[in-house]
Amino acid sequence: MRIREGDPLEIFTDKEGELIFKKYSPVGELSDFAGQLCDSLRKSTEAIAAVCDRDSVIAIAGGGRRELLDKPVSQALTQIMEERHTYRHQNGGSSVPVVSEDERFCLSVAAPILSQGDVMGCVLFLSPRGSSPGTEVELKLAQTVALFLGKQMEG
Repeated sequence: MRIREGDPLEIFTDKEGELIFKKYSPVGELSDFAGQLCDSLRKSTEAIAAVCDRDSVIAIAGGGRRELLDKPVSQALTQIMEERHTYRHQNGGSSVPVVSEDERFCLSVAAPILSQGDVMGCVLFLSPRGSSPGTEVELKLAQTVALFLGKQMEG
């Protein structure tokens, strides 16, 4: 069920009194806003831009929508988020797939979204497998948007 220690949960009861646990995604609550940010990043850089929560891609602009949207993120991307460091693909380095099911799209840049010290998701720039590494501009934009989204969730 991809529920980890510290993950927020919503708890409901049904008509028969059974408990229902549903994983809550604070970033998912901002999916429309994240989509608008992705559109702006795409227009600024011509790159594929995406936002994910800790489990799946929630917004994307510029390509790969069918292959990536609402798909579970790869274990490698999960590890990048847990390390809480910005990632930038380098020439000669191994490619990091965005989702587990489809390795056609890989990370150029990934900036974790942190809110009150917790990892909530990641702002991503993507490229087709084997493409050039992320640019310095993409790195700075991803870091800025990740900081902004983190602050939005605190408020």
